[in-house]
Amino acid sequence: MSKKLIIWDFDGVIADTEKLWVENRRQLLNEKFGLNWDFSTANRFLGGRSDKTKKEELDRLNIVTDESFWQEAMDRDYELLKHDIEPTEGIEKIFQNTHFTQCIATGGIKDKTTAKIKAVGIGSYFSEDKIFTADMVEHGKPEPDLFLLAAKRMGFEAKDCIVVEDSLAGMTAGLKAEMTVVAFLGFEMNQSAQYLEQVKALGVKHIFRSMNEIENFIFEK
Repeated sequence: MSKKLIIWDFDGVIADTEKLWVENRRQLLNEKFGLNWDFSTANRFLGGRSDKTKKEELDRLNIVTDESFWQEAMDRDYELLKHDIEPTEGIEKIFQNTHFTQCIATGGIKDKTTAKIKAVGIGSYFSEDKIFTADMVEHGKPEPDLFLLAAKRMGFEAKDCIVVEDSLAGMTAGLKAEMTVVAFLGFEMNQSAQYLEQVKALGVKHIFRSMNEIENFIFEK
């Protein structure tokens, strides 16, 4: 078992929160622009991205949002974070394993990520120097910048990093970084046959639906 860095995405991996942020922005876009997007459409364009990258994607679609739009979206997110959020079943067992170095690299901004970690109750596992957020790099996922920054700061080469992601944008970023990408498809929003085919089409070979499977894979590596 060689020395590895496990890089965890947060939303949709550490907790089933990705659906919350996508749904918030879907509702707001429909309210403000009359788009009539369903969840699948919103996830296709917005899933796994920072708000900065979401805005860039919307700009490409000629949906021009202003600062007040994103502030309202963030305010709605913080309302949801007032409630306790459960960590993914089995993930804390992996966090407790000292055979591996572990960190978080998420598309969220620093303040919101701190609030998410508190809401899920996993702060004891990740000190501030093990948390990497989208506002620390110029280009967010699907670009590899955030994962490469995490690896550099943690003292690992890309070939020794395992990225655990649920979104296509995050998986794409991990592949561009030339890291081992693990797809976690344990939550309902990512369990359709169509989504599975999209993951496979990216070239992701390691696809799991439980943290127990991921734990076994990490040990085998």
